[in-house]
Amino acid sequence: MKILVTGGAGFIGSNVVDGYIAAGHEVIVVDNLFTGKKENINPAAKFYKVDIRDKALKEVFEAEQPEVVNHHAAQISVPASVEDPVFDADVNVLGLLNVLECCRKYSTKKIIFISSGGVVYGETDIIPTPEDYPLRPMSPYAITKFISEHYLNFYKHQYGIDFTVLRYANIYGPRQVSHGEAGVVAIFMEKLLNGEVPTVYHYDDEPEGMTRDYCYVKDVVEANLLALKDGSGEVFNIGTGVGTKTEELYRHILALMRQAGYAKDPVYDSPRRGPARAGDLRKSCLSYEKAKKLLGWTPEYDLKTGLTETLKWFLKDKKA
Repeated sequence: MKILVTGGAGFIGSNVVDGYIAAGHEVIVVDNLFTGKKENINPAAKFYKVDIRDKALKEVFEAEQPEVVNHHAAQISVPASVEDPVFDADVNVLGLLNVLECCRKYSTKKIIFISSGGVVYGETDIIPTPEDYPLRPMSPYAITKFISEHYLNFYKHQYGIDFTVLRYANIYGPRQVSHGEAGVVAIFMEKLLNGEVPTVYHYDDEPEGMTRDYCYVKDVVEANLLALKDGSGEVFNIGTGVGTKTEELYRHILALMRQAGYAKDPVYDSPRRGPARAGDLRKSCLSYEKAKKLLGWTPEYDLKTGLTETLKWFLKDKKA
């Protein structure tokens, strides 16, 4: 199958590209390298340095005629979306529309769209949260994901372009960068490796920080493989169903760092404290029962195993 992956030089997108290529698919990567890295791109993939908002995207579709588009390219930071909602919408909404128009013009059969279960539900009273919970986006980033899902429904109804939406939890793993809230694992590991004390952001009445669902990137790759053939017109949470507070995550990482010979000083026992940032949700944790039932997907990595694998990559990268 010929698959075009937008954002294929980024953390998650590049891992998905690797998974597709390992499964025998032909992959085209489109990335403007704004946050992605060229060294992340699988050498077996064909690469175009193109912004998803650019008219040049049409030329890529015309030349490659992909059967499926996997759309990972996005502005992903909640705080950044609050600071500049216009840029956020430009990338996440107008960029998607440019991709969808190319899909329409060049007869792409399906788009796998990456949404964010970590933000689209807003604050919920059901944890883990299922897909049918009312969407109450509370940041510009969340709003753009909400809008995008509606555009997918329109293009399916009007033009017959199939879709599967994957609503990610907080994804972590090799190649993650310390950018935005979603990069907290990378932030903690990088700071500890550099001899810095990380900051735990929190609300006044929740000193241990916010609760998040951390899902390892290799599990995410499997979900993207399954979505190639199943999940027509469906929306799936991709998470673990297990909530972890920020300080608990820090303690897990600190213990692993110390086992590896880093962060031995007692100063690291007490992370810095910072107030919750604009757009921060108190709790986010996703039910994956629908994905289990309809995609046959379940997360295989628990937090300790995933963090151990991630730290191996950071240590290898540091020594390189």
